[in-house]
Amino acid sequence: MAWNEPGGSGNKDPWGNRPDNEQGPPDLDEILKKFQDKLNGLLGGKGGGGDGETPSGGAGGVGGGSTVAAGGIIGVLLVVWLLSGIYIVDPAERGVVTRFGKYVETTEPGPHWHLPYPIGAVEIVDVDQIRNIEIGYRSTTAAREISSVPQEALMLTQDENIVDIKFAVQYQVKDAKDYLFNVRDPDGTLRQATESAVREAVGKSKMDFVLTQGQSEIADRTEQLLQQILDNYKSGLLVTSVNVQSAQPPQEVKGAFEDAIKAREDQQRLINDAEAYANDIIPKARGNAARQLEEANGYKARVIAQAEGESSRFLQLLTEYQKAPEVTRERLYLDTVESILSKTSKVVVDVEGGNNLLYLPLDRIISQPEQRVAVPVIPQFNPQAAAVQQPQQRRRERENQRSRMGR
Repeated sequence: MAWNEPGGSGNKDPWGNRPDNEQGPPDLDEILKKFQDKLNGLLGGKGGGGDGETPSGGAGGVGGGSTVAAGGIIGVLLVVWLLSGIYIVDPAERGVVTRFGKYVETTEPGPHWHLPYPIGAVEIVDVDQIRNIEIGYRSTTAAREISSVPQEALMLTQDENIVDIKFAVQYQVKDAKDYLFNVRDPDGTLRQATESAVREAVGKSKMDFVLTQGQSEIADRTEQLLQQILDNYKSGLLVTSVNVQSAQPPQEVKGAFEDAIKAREDQQRLINDAEAYANDIIPKARGNAARQLEEANGYKARVIAQAEGESSRFLQLLTEYQKAPEVTRERLYLDTVESILSKTSKVVVDVEGGNNLLYLPLDRIISQPEQRVAVPVIPQFNPQAAAVQQPQQRRRERENQRSRMGR
């Protein structure tokens, strides 16, 4: 039962003393004495024999127990201190060991030991982690929002225009020692070097090239220049990729720039249409030209051959004419008449011994030379009635017939 519980003994205190009818505080010397006795007992020393009694061995015995206790405490602390130098390096990490702040070695993955603090220290560096920095913008993972940083995004091009460009750079630690000791703030240095490299790459390019097909080339150029700067600083960083997130004109001139882009697209579309029309019409023109050249060559060959043939025929005919002029002349006349009559329409009228008046439809004969035209005959012609007609009327009819035949 506790000393202060109801019904308990009222003459007991928490330190085990039993003063008679005393309600004052316990003696501090007795508390320290009992505490020392208990500590000596735990460490192998001899404790006191009773309340208020002096431990055996006198003052010398108490001093020896204190020395042993202090030695044990120091030994335990030494062991704990030495054990605190054990550390384990993961496969993706490297351990950088220093002694009094000076670099000693870089340890590979696995368990290792080093002199503990304050003599030695070890710093673990993750060399496989892909780190990321953003130039020209900042993104928040929670809200999934992107905020622009104009002082980083606005850059001047070679043709003195301003573009709003955003970059994302991924990198990792290449050398843990250089990463910790050569540069005070490697990540901040990488950001500043990236901005400088991007400005140099954009400053050597024109605005149209940056905004259209030149983004991949600018990213490659920036990556090479950035890695060169980091190697010169011996920062221990390796750039794995540089990506252009967006490239556009400033917001103030975005509308005008979009109009210019549309005009450029219309221009390119018209050029493509013209090229398509040219690709369609030029081969046809070349084909027609080649055909006309071939026809001209064929006509030339035909005319030459025909002329040579006529010349040869004329010479042969001349030879025959010299041998028999009359026969040859008659033969030429008949051939000429035959060639002329074979190409004209002919009407054969046999009126010998007849009294009929013929009516010739010359207009039909001229319009249809290949068809045979039936000639109508007016029957029962009365010569006496014809003789009564005046000569002028007959002459007029003959003139009409001649004029029709002439047409």
